[in-house]
Amino acid sequence: MRLEDLGLVGNCQFAALISRQGGVEWCCLPRFDSEPVFGRLMDPSGGTFLVGAARGQEGTQRYLENTNVLETVFTAPDGQFRVVDFAPRFSMYGRTFRPTALFRIIEPLQGTPLVRVSCTPVLGWSKQRPQRSQGSNHISFGGFPSPLRLTTDVPLSFVDGEPFALTGRRIMALTWGDPIEEPLAPMTDRFLDATTRHWRHWVKQCNIPPLYQREVIRSALALKLCCFEDTGAIVAAPTTSIPESPDSAGRTWDYRYCWLRDSFYTLDAFRLLGQFEEREKFIDYLLTVAEREQELALKPLYRVDGSDQTPEMIKEHWAGYEGHGPVRVGNAAVSHLQHDVFGEMVLALTPIFLDERFVQERSAASWRLLERLAARALKVAGTIDAGLWELRSASQVHTFSSVMCWAGADRVAKLAEQRGAPSAAELTRQAAALREKILAEAWSGSKKSFAATHGGDVLDAALLQLVTLRLLPGDDQRMHDTVDAVRRELELDGWLYRYKIDDGFGTPTVAFTLCTYWLVEALARIGKMEEARAVLERARPQSPLGLIAEDIDPKTKRMWGNFPQAYSHVGLIHAAFAASPPWHEVL
Repeated sequence: MRLEDLGLVGNCQFAALISRQGGVEWCCLPRFDSEPVFGRLMDPSGGTFLVGAARGQEGTQRYLENTNVLETVFTAPDGQFRVVDFAPRFSMYGRTFRPTALFRIIEPLQGTPLVRVSCTPVLGWSKQRPQRSQGSNHISFGGFPSPLRLTTDVPLSFVDGEPFALTGRRIMALTWGDPIEEPLAPMTDRFLDATTRHWRHWVKQCNIPPLYQREVIRSALALKLCCFEDTGAIVAAPTTSIPESPDSAGRTWDYRYCWLRDSFYTLDAFRLLGQFEEREKFIDYLLTVAEREQELALKPLYRVDGSDQTPEMIKEHWAGYEGHGPVRVGNAAVSHLQHDVFGEMVLALTPIFLDERFVQERSAASWRLLERLAARALKVAGTIDAGLWELRSASQVHTFSSVMCWAGADRVAKLAEQRGAPSAAELTRQAAALREKILAEAWSGSKKSFAATHGGDVLDAALLQLVTLRLLPGDDQRMHDTVDAVRRELELDGWLYRYKIDDGFGTPTVAFTLCTYWLVEALARIGKMEEARAVLERARPQSPLGLIAEDIDPKTKRMWGNFPQAYSHVGLIHAAFAASPPWHEVL
């Protein structure tokens, strides 16, 4: 099944991927980094929850306007019906109600269609089938850490896949934890109405640019579904091990964790959208992570509960997406040295002292944390690390890491000066010295561009961030030359590769979606607005639903990599705001 044929539903507690055939093909419960309950996306025997046409016809998917409620319409010779999928989310008793529950409504639209339903969960990575016990209107699945129960008004004799004639509306509700103990139909109607209104109200609170509005709204809604509201963490994606390409030679990674690398960019996307609550919760999560690391030995990634226990292992008895393994659980990148995280943490946390709405987070302790992070960034800048791309080949001194460390130190130096802090003068001096070091060592005379590593001549797409991070002014010729050089070496059919070197797994054969959006933003910031818009026009989401994966094949336009990827949607949001005119020029 192609990623383009999958829709995402969730409620900031869990998420599920649903195919055009009507199957829940991937769902981990009770949270993103839990074991899968439905995992057919990763193995034919991985379990699914099917509500579809009797003869297996594909449906047509769409989201109810400005919501995360998914509708799939099936048309067959015997009639037409739709399935409405949603995870409840709305305000109740002054709190957000987000139960670990998936509701599936089956409604006839025309004729008397034959429908097939089947619910075959698995006990996580073991792929063992749970024990089933049947009540009058429910099936309980035993062996999970919490009760898993399917409550339905579909005759239970049909739940094992026997086709039945759909003569009226039917409901299937899968719950983790407390079972449903009130009348199913009125509760479902109430939940659906409240959830629809919740999402539409949330969208109305979003800022959007005059151009690319639908793309930004869908990206905002998808990004929101990557939020784990309980702690404020934001996962890179709800999936693991979808390969970067069919010939990816083992490039399959578990992305169900929170990367510090993404933190600044994600928070800034929510700032552009005008959504404060997500920023506040994520900053609280980052403060928790930082305070737990007493020596500030920050890891590149953390679990949604803030722990760093993500040992990487391979599940040999899982075939992998379309047979392309291996299937990995955990991520060894947790042990990598990635010096850019110190700069990104600073940029993520500086709004505490710039935005008056963060006054509760503003304290002597949080200021000391910023100073410590800046000092750490200055200490590690210019030393070898795995870099932004988490290269598992030889480490080098990566330009992006150095620039991100400089950006963190530079911003804290400016804040220190505003506050009259004693550290201001020394931070300013060291940040300026680091900047001069980068300008001298990272420039490649042969390429007439900044290079991916100090003293090197290989280019990577992260160099576009030198424009965004303001290492030099946008009108500096070196910035223009670098953007041009990156395009010459890495662009193909309108999409940008992150690099074209052997990274220990061979040379990438697909484009990294985010990098193209970085190009849009860089072009806009150096004043090439028409070029920026032209690139963004070519790089619109390839999924009919507007969801974006990590990678894309520039030739086939097929998406690969974990899906949907928060970082890709963050990139589109930034690109759209950068390439769009301000509202005062349109109204």
